[in-house]
Amino acid sequence: MSRKQGTGGKKRPSGRGQRHNQGVRSGRDGGNPSGKSLARGNAPMKKKSASQKTQDSDTVRLNKYIANSGICSRREADEHIAIGLVTVNGNVVTEMGYKVKLDDDVRYDGRRISPEKKAYVLLNKPKGFATTTSEGKGRTVMDLVANATNARIKPIGRLGRNSTGLILFTNDDAVAKKFTNSKNGVPRLFQVELDKNLKFEDLKSIQDGFKIDGKLVSVEEISYIDGQSKNHIGLKIKNTGNTIIRTIFEHFNYDIIKIDCVAIAHLTKKDIPRGHWKHLTEQEVNTLKML
Repeated sequence: MSRKQGTGGKKRPSGRGQRHNQGVRSGRDGGNPSGKSLARGNAPMKKKSASQKTQDSDTVRLNKYIANSGICSRREADEHIAIGLVTVNGNVVTEMGYKVKLDDDVRYDGRRISPEKKAYVLLNKPKGFATTTSEGKGRTVMDLVANATNARIKPIGRLGRNSTGLILFTNDDAVAKKFTNSKNGVPRLFQVELDKNLKFEDLKSIQDGFKIDGKLVSVEEISYIDGQSKNHIGLKIKNTGNTIIRTIFEHFNYDIIKIDCVAIAHLTKKDIPRGHWKHLTEQEVNTLKML
């Protein structure tokens, strides 16, 4: 069928590939200077805002969170979620596709889990750094291990700002609990410098255990350090803080000049200069877990 004549009165040829120049153009041509199809499959996508991108990167599907923790596959995680074995921040979650934040308290069968790879960092702390994860405290030990790992590690135990020596950082809750276990704990060896020589009878009293305000205070070991004066003391304790050290010696009227943590269980400062850190070897980690 021939096309209608235009204003020129001539019949337009209908050769193949020639575009129709009258009426409303097709979605590919009409009103679209870019020439791109506006069909549903090729419709321009709305860009996500910066806040949406940040929100997406801060959350993860619950089944993936569980799978990344090493417990099971995503499919199996869905099954565990469906039967109510998983809680998020204390609430049972059975919804498929539920999203959680990386810092949420996610528990499987009552045990807290983490999607991060376990990290173990040993720092030889210098003076002038507070042992805290809080901001606004000036220089902290977190500044010293900032480039050690992307995992959210925390220090186990404390060393005073002017104390020095070893601090272990990890995101492994099971290992952290070993240090705070009241029955077993993990021994730490300190070298302590006092303002005066420690009397033998006081050393013996500390070794035997004594009471402060009715509470028994005990240590694993205490001794003079060979080749040094008797105001240099070696002290092994399982308590995670160093305030107990000051409490012990202040009870016997000694002032502490210096505290240095030289060993944590089998871990020492060998090859770790002051202010530096290292990742624990697989063997060191396995030995730590067996304590």
